[in-house]
Amino acid sequence: MATRRNLRFSLLCCAIALSAQFAFAGGAHADQLADIKKKGEIVFGVLGTDEPNSFIDPKTRELVGYEIDIAKAIAKKLGVKPVFKQLSVAARIPELQGGHVDVLAATLTHNKEREAQVDFALTHFVTGSKVMVRAASGITALPQLAGKKVVTVRGGTQETNIRAVVPTANVVTFENTQQAFQALQQGKGIAYVNDESSLLADFGKLGPAAKNFTILPTSIGVESIALGLRKGEKNLKGVVDATLRELESSGAANQLFNKWYGPGTRPNIAKRNFTISTDKI
Repeated sequence: MATRRNLRFSLLCCAIALSAQFAFAGGAHADQLADIKKKGEIVFGVLGTDEPNSFIDPKTRELVGYEIDIAKAIAKKLGVKPVFKQLSVAARIPELQGGHVDVLAATLTHNKEREAQVDFALTHFVTGSKVMVRAASGITALPQLAGKKVVTVRGGTQETNIRAVVPTANVVTFENTQQAFQALQQGKGIAYVNDESSLLADFGKLGPAAKNFTILPTSIGVESIALGLRKGEKNLKGVVDATLRELESSGAANQLFNKWYGPGTRPNIAKRNFTISTDKI
C-alpha cells in the first residue's frame, strides 16, 4: 500500500511540475522585438537575385536594392545592425516560420493564402506579372502560350499566375529568377514570367540583344509586395509599419522608388502609382 501511495504521490508531483512548466512557458512567450534589441541585430531574409529589390552589386559585392534600403531604415529605427540572409523563393516562408530570419524582405506577394502563414507589413510596392517572349516566336498575346514552354521561378506567384491564365502552358521552374531569365536567353523556353518591375530590369540588362525579345502588354493580375513577419509579433510589426509610414510622409519612399525604379534606371518607370499606406489587399 505504501508503495502505491508513494507512486501516486510521485505521479501527482510530476503532473504539477509539468503543468507549472507549461504555464510558465506560455506566460513567458518571447517578444521578438525585445529579442532583436537584446541581440543588437535584425536578420532579414532576402533573395539577392532580384534586381532592383535585392541583388549583389558587381563592383562592391555587397547586397543593394530597394528592399535592402527599406530594411536598413528599419534597422536604424530599432538601433540595431541589419544582417541579410539570402534565400530561395520557395524557402522564404519556411525560413521565417523556423526562426532563421526575423523579417522577409524578399519580394513577397501579399495574398490571402499567405495570410494564414505570416503577417504582412504595409505594402511597399505594387506590381503585376508580365511575360517576356522571344521576338522570333511571333507570340503577341497570352493565349498563344498554350502548349509552349514557359520558364519562371519556383515557388513564386508567377508560376501560379501563368498556370491560371494559360492552363496548358508547359511551365518549367528554376531556383531563382535569374536562372529562369538565362534559360530564356539560351532558348530553353519561349517565354519568361516575372513581376513586371523586375522583368523591366531584366529587359534593361539585355542591351543590344533586347531587339530579340518582346514584353507582352497584358498584365497577369496586380500584386501587393510587402515585408513578411511571423504571426502574432505585433510589437515588431508596429515598429516596421511606423518606419514605412515615416519613409512615406518624409518623401524618402518616393526617393527610394526613383533611385531603384524611376527614370534612367533599368526598369525606367516614369512615376510611382502607389503610396505606402495599408496592409490590406
